[in-house]
Amino acid sequence: MAKRIVTAIDVGTTKIATVMADVKSQDDIEVIGLGVVPSHGLHKGIVVNMDEAKSSVASSVKEAQKVSGLRIDSAYVGVTGRHVSSINNHGVVSIPHSDRLVRPQDLKRVLSTTRGAPVPEGKKVLHAIPRYYALDGQERVKKPVGMHGTRLDVETHIITASVSSVRNLAKCIRSAGIEVADLILEPLASGEAVLTPQEMDAGIIMADIGGGTTDIAVFKDGSIYHTAIIPVAGYQLTSDLSIGLGLPFTVAERMKKRYGNVMPEMEDDQVEDLGLENGHTASHRDLCNIIRSRMEELFELILLEMPTTDYQSLAPHGLVLTGGTSNLEGLDELGRAALRMPVRKGQPYAEIYGITDVLYDPAYATTVGLVLWQARDKEPSAWQVKRGGIFGGFVNLIRKIFRS
Repeated sequence: MAKRIVTAIDVGTTKIATVMADVKSQDDIEVIGLGVVPSHGLHKGIVVNMDEAKSSVASSVKEAQKVSGLRIDSAYVGVTGRHVSSINNHGVVSIPHSDRLVRPQDLKRVLSTTRGAPVPEGKKVLHAIPRYYALDGQERVKKPVGMHGTRLDVETHIITASVSSVRNLAKCIRSAGIEVADLILEPLASGEAVLTPQEMDAGIIMADIGGGTTDIAVFKDGSIYHTAIIPVAGYQLTSDLSIGLGLPFTVAERMKKRYGNVMPEMEDDQVEDLGLENGHTASHRDLCNIIRSRMEELFELILLEMPTTDYQSLAPHGLVLTGGTSNLEGLDELGRAALRMPVRKGQPYAEIYGITDVLYDPAYATTVGLVLWQARDKEPSAWQVKRGGIFGGFVNLIRKIFRS
């Protein structure tokens, strides 16, 4: 069987992860290259120093190529940041054919009607994902092609992103000699890695708590229902620890990862004072109290981003926490106590193999998900730089707009 090498680059606030995978099928994915380096030049998912960001991306790519022994020509890239926003939009067309059979071109027509939603100045559509179709009033139709009808409706989730932010991100990738094959909103990718089809169908909230942002996605009826980006995550938590405990930022970061626990009363051996490097000391109780307070505030922010207050009906499966910050000890217990809903920690569950030592960790949910998004042939984005596809000439127009 011919190799299908898929490369994904997760450009995060704290790390850049490049993964190369040989995708033989949706259920047969071998990771053959991996490059993870510290991220510089990014803040809350946005490029703030082009030279530093370029260098970080180039280092990650170089490491992955060295491990695999192969050259990377193009990659699928994750997008996040507060500049991302979303709405659900409705479209409708008539079926003009004499036999009244829905054809693929009818899907293209009805999807194009939903992209007429007002888009703020300086933004473009990143994803236009059909949530479900209705045919002559019959709702929740998943695949209408080949069915009879006179009227075709579609409910579409429209995700927009800042033109300038995406152009800067693409420029970083191209500076390493890599073409951007497609752009994928990061919480969509993370959901592919940590959620089950049953959870997506019944209703689930996912919060990917990374370094610079908390990416939220709500799935319902097997498709995306709502997305949001909160500019509060691990970096802000470390900053609060640094200020509250009077410690250098790097020391506070190591303390958070080593000693952080939002439910310290559950520990058998509670530590009172922590002796750190270079003579720094801090109270373990103070450390945990700050972390707990900030995480409780984050849970409140997650609920504020929900499209409804009827959380039980919206997401009977509750909340899944992923991303590097979700590794804080006791965070799922705190979530259950604070939100009064099911909460679990999500790590990539897909059966990938090869160089996967570090990938089965919530911190790599987006990285793994970017590969799975392509392996499972998910809908291409509206900014895909490949020719053709479902968006046709629209893609080529966007390609011209974003060419540097």
